Amino acid sequence: MDRPITTLFLLMSVDGKISTGATDELDVDRDFPTLPGVREGLHQYYEIEQTTDLWSLNSGRVQAKIGANTAAPPPKTPVSFAVLDNTHLTEQGVRWLCARSKQLALITSNRNHPAFGVEEENLRVLFQEEPSLPNALARLRSQCGCERITIQTGGTLNSLFLREGLLDYVDLVVAPVLIGGKDTPALIGGNSLLSPKELSQLGVLKLQGCTVLENSYLRLRYQVIHPPAPCPDARPTTDQQ
Repeated sequence: MDRPITTLFLLMSVDGKISTGATDELDVDRDFPTLPGVREGLHQYYEIEQTTDLWSLNSGRVQAKIGANTAAPPPKTPVSFAVLDNTHLTEQGVRWLCARSKQLALITSNRNHPAFGVEEENLRVLFQEEPSLPNALARLRSQCGCERITIQTGGTLNSLFLREGLLDYVDLVVAPVLIGGKDTPALIGGNSLLSPKELSQLGVLKLQGCTVLENSYLRLRYQVIHPPAPCPDARPTTDQQ
C-alpha cells in the first residue's frame, strides 16, 4: 500500500449526525456539554481520541471553526496534523497549527495560500495542481513518513474518502441522542448514488468490536470492505422480488 492506513474516527448521534444543526453556531463540542443525559458520558469520547493515531487529518474549515485563526497559541501535542485547506486558514491559523503540531502538513491547491509565507521547522506545504485525496495520502507517506492516520473531517470530505476507496477502518463513538434535520451534517454526506452501477462505491463494513460505554454511549469499530459492484442483470426483477 502506497498510502497510510486510514481510520475514520468521529462522535455521532444515534441517527448519524456529527453536528447539532445546520449552522456553524451549532456544534457537538460546544453543545453536547450542555445537554443533560449526554454530557455525563462525553468525556469517554475525548479519552478514546487520545488513543488514536499520531497523525490526524482535518480540514481547514474545521480548524477555523474551532478558532485556529483567532485563538491564543495552544500547547504542543505529540500529534502530527495533515490539514486540507484552500481558503479557510489565515497566516495566524497556520502558525497556531504549527504551535500545536509535532509536524504539520498543509495540503492545498491555492498557490497564494498564507502557509507559503510561514517559515516553521515543522511545516511542510504539499501543493497540488488539482485536489486529489489519493495523491495527498501517498505524499503524506512518502514525504512525511505517515504510516497510519485518523480522519476527523466533515461529511462531505468523508464521502470523498469513501467513494474513492480510501477508508480502511471506521471507529465511532455514538452519543445517546437523536438530532434529525435533513440539512444537519451526517457521518457521510456528499452526493447520493443514482445508479446500480455505482454500488461499488458503498462501504461494506465488518464489525471488529462493539463496546457498551458508560452513560448509554457505544463504541463501534469496523473494517471497511470494498466489494465489486453487483451485475445489474443479476438484480431480481419486479416479479422475483
